[in-house]
Amino acid sequence: MFAFASLLFQFLGGPVAKALVSAYQAHLTASTSDKQTAATLAGQEIAAQNAETQAITQLKIAQIGHPFEPEKIAMYITLVYYAKCIIWDKVLGLGTTDVVAGPIAVWAGLIMSWYFAKRGAENVTTIIRAIRN
Repeated sequence: MFAFASLLFQFLGGPVAKALVSAYQAHLTASTSDKQTAATLAGQEIAAQNAETQAITQLKIAQIGHPFEPEKIAMYITLVYYAKCIIWDKVLGLGTTDVVAGPIAVWAGLIMSWYFAKRGAENVTTIIRAIRN
């Protein structure tokens, strides 16, 4: 019986045991490298998101930082007109303003529509881009 057990342990302790141990070590190394790869990728993704957030912030600062862009100047003009008509003429009752008619009225409406539609389209595309990512 002892001879059989000794023979069995020699067989298991020899090439079979070495093969099992090396296979298990390879498995541990693979799962560890997978985890390390996953952790590295997660760190890179966080860094990329941080860089994207900073770029978006810089873009917003650049857009807001220029108050005399043509689209904003056109908006200021129509805003002054509507403010004068509503606040000065209607609310305070201190004057009258002639009705804007003809091509000027069309241009004023186009400017207002374009300004608000442009901002709305930018917001919608930003939301869609955020949902896709």
